[in-house]
Amino acid sequence: MSSLSISRKQEFSGTIAKVPSSKSISNRALIINALSGNRSVVSNLASARDTQLMKNLLASKDQALDAMDAGTTMRFLTAYLAVTNQPKTLTGTARMKERPIGLLVEALKKVGADIDYLEKEGFPPLNIKAFEGQKSDQISLPGNVSSQYISAMMMVAPVLPMGLTIKLEGKVGSKPYIQMTASQMAQFGVKCIIDGNSIVIPHSNYKPTEVSVEPDWSALSYWFAFVALSHKSTLTLKDVPPQSIQGDRVIVEIMQQLGVEATFKSNDLILTKSNSRAKFIEWDFTDCPDLAQTVLPVCALTNVSGSFTGLESLYIKETDRVTALQNELSKVGATLEESAKGHFKLTPGSAPAEKIQISTYHDHRMAMGFAPWATLMDLEIESPEVVNKSYPEFWDDMRNVGFELRQV
Repeated sequence: MSSLSISRKQEFSGTIAKVPSSKSISNRALIINALSGNRSVVSNLASARDTQLMKNLLASKDQALDAMDAGTTMRFLTAYLAVTNQPKTLTGTARMKERPIGLLVEALKKVGADIDYLEKEGFPPLNIKAFEGQKSDQISLPGNVSSQYISAMMMVAPVLPMGLTIKLEGKVGSKPYIQMTASQMAQFGVKCIIDGNSIVIPHSNYKPTEVSVEPDWSALSYWFAFVALSHKSTLTLKDVPPQSIQGDRVIVEIMQQLGVEATFKSNDLILTKSNSRAKFIEWDFTDCPDLAQTVLPVCALTNVSGSFTGLESLYIKETDRVTALQNELSKVGATLEESAKGHFKLTPGSAPAEKIQISTYHDHRMAMGFAPWATLMDLEIESPEVVNKSYPEFWDDMRNVGFELRQV
């Protein structure tokens, strides 16, 4: 596999003309549009591989579908196929076969779906059989599981003859993703009634509409990291409105503590380096777990100690992201330790004089989360193609703001 060598650049400025569209919003819009008979116009879809894969699989007439390593694609398609009476087999990569799906499958079975596990109980691949009718209009799911399970059930709920009530048990994580799903369903004419830990969705029909997908705040977060670690920089991110339905917009508040000033001007987002930075940061990533791989590498090289919670879901992502973070942070002498169950302590390190190599673990966020270290040292990023999962233009955008990158 190839690697990408990046030369250190402490000062830079420039414009990112086209930031990626939201993969999360795109994938939900594709599923909801399919449930409404593909009568809507969805524009500005993400170029991310996961979104293009979702689009292709929804249109596929094949009996066997491969979701590869795309978590949302696997979970959303499972629910979609199960309740729309489309018998198929659904599989994925070796890593996908290690990511649990049992809670979603059991919820679908209670509603009336007929699904078998083809290999290991509770994990893909799945054999989805014909849907013979709704058996129950109520399900329960733990609130701390992947919000993708909850969103999957929410989106298919209106097409069920009896609708669906979803009871969430215990503490609910990733609430912004649940609210995102509800907001998008509302765009297509379906109302969700969210009351505490209860989500009530009556039987109704999705209506044709026009939807334009907003920029992806998970992707935007990496540019905040570049500015935070730089000696001096100004970046303009074009066509980024100040309002968003994405929970990851909270990166604005997090990075303000780490020395980044964000200004919205004429629908552009301007990031500048400020002289004000906290010495200690405390954050609960329960509602924004994808930001951990952006924030922790910044803390590690800005002498900012941290106390973090809400990282539990990182264990079952594209890789075990907690272990991956620990491994890569250690390369600059930083440590990430679980001081008590669910509580992580970060002790910063310092940039070495020599080039270091970053392993990416088949995980797009490891590549992009650690790339900003190139503001302080020469880097080599293994398997740079992993960014295609969510942000295919990432390396080109780095070049456009002045970084020198070459294949090795």
